[in-house]
Parts: sequence; structure tokens; C-alpha cells
Amino acid sequence: MAKLKKLNLCVLISGNGSNLQALIDACTVPEFPAQIGLVISNKASAGGLVRAKKNQIPTLVVDHKAYPTRADFDRVMTKAMEDNSTELICLAGFMRLLSDAFCDNWRDRMINIHPSLLPSFKGLGVQQAAIDAGVGFSGCTVHYVRKEIDTGPIIVQAAVPLKSFDTADSLAARILVEEHKIYPHAVRLIAEGKVTISNERALTADNDRQTQSLINPPIEN
Repeated sequence: MAKLKKLNLCVLISGNGSNLQALIDACTVPEFPAQIGLVISNKASAGGLVRAKKNQIPTLVVDHKAYPTRADFDRVMTKAMEDNSTELICLAGFMRLLSDAFCDNWRDRMINIHPSLLPSFKGLGVQQAAIDAGVGFSGCTVHYVRKEIDTGPIIVQAAVPLKSFDTADSLAARILVEEHKIYPHAVRLIAEGKVTISNERALTADNDRQTQSLINPPIEN
């Protein structure tokens, strides 16, 4: 039997790395079509580095404070990823703005997960923003990265209903559960060649299989 060709990932982190862990767990399944070849953090204290090392994944710290310009910082990261034959970058709580040149260089080869239903509620503080807006649903989005923050073709979304008692923390916790599901799902779709970008939309055949509507508050039977 031919060995499964796996998409080689580099995961960029700045913190605890719970989405990194979700990807690590997915990649331990033999038939999962991707592998993590490198984890890069801009912070040596990032807890996600410990997760990677426990799973024998190579790690690298690129401290942004050690470089005089953003271009220098980008250059070091890009060389490390190219040396590692990175095919797809996964941003997982990487708390640095990326330069236009970096985004262009890795266009359609870099994805991000964001804790809202984009294009609504970009940036930070999105859970409180959703509560303040009184929406029925928030959620999370995996999308390709573009120059403008929290934009780019949307690959996968998960909707999370808001509760009347929600705080930003309680909503964030429920959204995080869904993040851990949809990030590996998005990677799988890409690795299996199921995602096509057309007119800045990410399309898959699976888009047309979802038939159930979500209503909040629900209609009583």
C-alpha cells in the first residue's frame, strides 16, 4: 500500500496553544492527511511550545523584539518554514500583525482561526461585541489570510447560540470547543484538495450538503 502523502504544516503561536493541540491530536490519526513539521512562536514562554515538544515536533522561537524591522522578522520565519518544506501555515493564536509582503508571499497557503462569524466582529474583544450587539449566534471561522485583518476566503464556520446569561468568558469557552473541531476539519479539506478559491470565495462540494437551519431562540414544536 502506498504511503499517504501528508500536507506539511507550520503552526504559528504566541500562547497556550489549545488550537495547536487540536491539530496535534488530529495529526496523530494515521489517516489524517496532514502533519505538523514545525511550530514557531514569537514568545519563548508560550505554553504551546511545551505541547509541541511533548509530541516530538520541532520548535523555533523567533522573538520579534530581537529584529529591527518587521521585514527582518518575516525573513527569518519564512526561511525557517522554507527549510522545513512548509506547505500550509496555520495561525493559532499568533499575536503579531503580519506584513503585506508576508501575506503576499504565503497567499492561499496560510489560514487563521477567529472567534466570530466573520465578516462580523473582526479584531479583538469579539465575544463582548457579539453580546453587546444582541445577536442570536456567534461562533468561529477558519479562513485564508489576506493583508487586511480578519479577512480572506472563509473555509469553515461553526455557529454558537448566545444565552441570556452569557459573559464574554462563557461565550468564549463555548466557541473554543467548536474551534477545536473546525480547525482540523479545515486542514483536512485543504489537504484533500477539496477547497477551491474562486472570486475570493473558498468553495467545497460539502458546502451544498448542509441543509439544517439554525434558529435562536428555537421554535417550539
